[in-house]
Amino acid sequence: MPIDHELLHSKLKEFFGFDSFKGEQEKIISHLISGKDAFVLMPTGGGKSLCYQLPALVMDGTAIVISPLIALMKNQVDAIRGFVSGNEGIAHFLNSSLSRAQIADVRADLLAGVTKLLYVAPESLTKEENIAMLKEINISFYAIDEAHCISEWGHDFRPEYRKIRSIIEDIHLAPIIALTATATPKVQSDIIKNLRINDATVFKSSFNRPNLYYEIRDKVDTEKDIIRFIRQNPDKSGIIYCLSRKKVEELAHLLSINGIKALPYHAGLDAKTRAENQDLFLMEEIDVIVATIAFGMGIDKPDVRFVIHYDIPKSLEGYYQETGRAGRDGREGQCITYYSYKDIQKLEKFMQGKPVAEQEIGKQLLGETVAYAESNQCRRKLLLNYFGEDYPEENCGCCDNCLHPKAHFDGREDMCLVIELINSLPERFKIEHLANILSGETNSIIKSYRHDTLELFGAGSSHTVHYWCAVIHQGLIRHLLDKDIETYGLISVTDEGQAFFKEPYELLLVEDRTFAEGDDDDEDFDVPVSGQGGGGGDPELLSMLKDLRKDISRKLGLQPWIIFGDPSLEDMSLLYPVTFDELRNCQGVGEGKAHKYGKPFIELIARYVEERDITRPDDFVVKTVANKSANKVFIIQSVDRRMNLEDIASARGLDMDTLLGELEVIVAAGTKLDLNYYIEDNIDEDVIDEIYDYFKEDALSDSVSDAMAALGGDYTETEIRLVRLKFLCEVAN
Repeated sequence: MPIDHELLHSKLKEFFGFDSFKGEQEKIISHLISGKDAFVLMPTGGGKSLCYQLPALVMDGTAIVISPLIALMKNQVDAIRGFVSGNEGIAHFLNSSLSRAQIADVRADLLAGVTKLLYVAPESLTKEENIAMLKEINISFYAIDEAHCISEWGHDFRPEYRKIRSIIEDIHLAPIIALTATATPKVQSDIIKNLRINDATVFKSSFNRPNLYYEIRDKVDTEKDIIRFIRQNPDKSGIIYCLSRKKVEELAHLLSINGIKALPYHAGLDAKTRAENQDLFLMEEIDVIVATIAFGMGIDKPDVRFVIHYDIPKSLEGYYQETGRAGRDGREGQCITYYSYKDIQKLEKFMQGKPVAEQEIGKQLLGETVAYAESNQCRRKLLLNYFGEDYPEENCGCCDNCLHPKAHFDGREDMCLVIELINSLPERFKIEHLANILSGETNSIIKSYRHDTLELFGAGSSHTVHYWCAVIHQGLIRHLLDKDIETYGLISVTDEGQAFFKEPYELLLVEDRTFAEGDDDDEDFDVPVSGQGGGGGDPELLSMLKDLRKDISRKLGLQPWIIFGDPSLEDMSLLYPVTFDELRNCQGVGEGKAHKYGKPFIELIARYVEERDITRPDDFVVKTVANKSANKVFIIQSVDRRMNLEDIASARGLDMDTLLGELEVIVAAGTKLDLNYYIEDNIDEDVIDEIYDYFKEDALSDSVSDAMAALGGDYTETEIRLVRLKFLCEVAN
């Protein structure tokens, strides 16, 4: 029976319930059925899966679908079995999660010709027994899903993907369809070249997802901000991506204890737990999945309403694909990303030790992400430009930069200065190097090329390196400049740029954003950060709290800072805590301090709130989790057993300075430690007394540097830190 237009439409309705195809789906399917290779570039939510599922169901033989996502395999196999009821064998997957008995069932259905779709992990495809099995069956075509994994320039490179073509040739040739949601022109070229499908027809859909809202937020008070956001979007499904498994577990637990139905999902969980958590998300038993960026979700859920990146992704391709999981049904999709330069430094550290070429690729991809995050230009325009597509509008009306635009300025002179510099150099250089020359910054590379002697060195010194990077990035978006991916991002001037240089015209540019340093993920959620005041609170309440602190300090004969520091009072004036649990969410207030000094403060705040009929910011009140890291638990237990601090440090591979830092964090969080056994054995009694008396009677804060200055050079920093710990445990906590 010939497969024509009418048959495809009837099967589309029968199997999938759709009355019509979306975009170029029908063209792609007809092309594949005719026995030709295809390369499909279609954004998440565009309907890529149907492009190989429908032809597999109507063609003779079995389609082999190569996919790296075990979660997606199970999800899609379940969906296909649902479309074609009464035939469980019509779709199978073959990966490391199957038992021997399950593999035997898959083999039986394949050899019987029952299976129309077989999903295979690339690692499973390389096994000799699987290759031998596939040689025995009639293969209709090969579908390579997530094909960007082939390219070293892709955001999720998998070495196994580079072997796919040779394995296909070993089994036997059949048409190939490669599909991806994210691929720059360079990655597209890599995929086609590696799969040797040079004659493949390329089907490219627009990367624009008009229903998605993009926003970058400063990474400060991130957990509180996330909880507030989710509470403001009740009963909506969402995914939160984190850089590490540890943060996934911590954040999922934090959300749970704050009344949000959330579960973790990462490669460190056993297969059964992953599958259960995924199913609970799909069945809407939970609202939020917290997942690692590296592992990827692969969940086909059309009504994900928000995607939050707790950590910035390693590339714009990864960012685009992960945000693309929001709003696949064409309705609301909010994409919120938290950014700080600390995250970038962590990602750069992860690259160390890798081959130089891989490091160069990684740094360039990361640089693109930084430029996107810090830019004040339309985010949609930036993203589409990255994937080789122009966005015709200046303002998309659906990103933070377009909704809250910054002032523009005429940048023609600055762009001409950039072009003049590039034209004057005999060789080409990267963005940062050009920006350093213009701003007059010297470093070893600048000196090695003697670029600090150039006429244009420091010609733009009235602006920062950051500013000049922004100008160059905007030149790339406007096609005045070009970046060569093959040479790791060297910048050149286009013909359009040379024409602009000869006859400059008004060029409206915007300065990039600047961000705070961001949260320190190595600290507990509620541990104070030195010098970081809350601010922005109720000034009248703050004044009353300071008066109360002064009264209590006089009665107890203690310095006011010992009761509560200024950052703690500022937080109280902002959050209006009226219970001990709420008080513990204020900066610098641990369990012990809350119960020792907190009662009169929460009573004052409760009266103040009631008398002035103040609506408290309930969404700011976040329950916290005690830090249970292995190091901290070990240290607390070891101190309880009266172990020498040197032995504790040695057992955990720490130096003494680091151990003291850990002890200070533990005590700042409200835990009371008895260190007298060690202090009395290692510090003279008169030294202990003098340092202790300083903190009790003279100190205006718990600053170690202030103590060293006040006490003179007679005492070591270690002695002061140890006695300060004793004082905080006995008096402040």
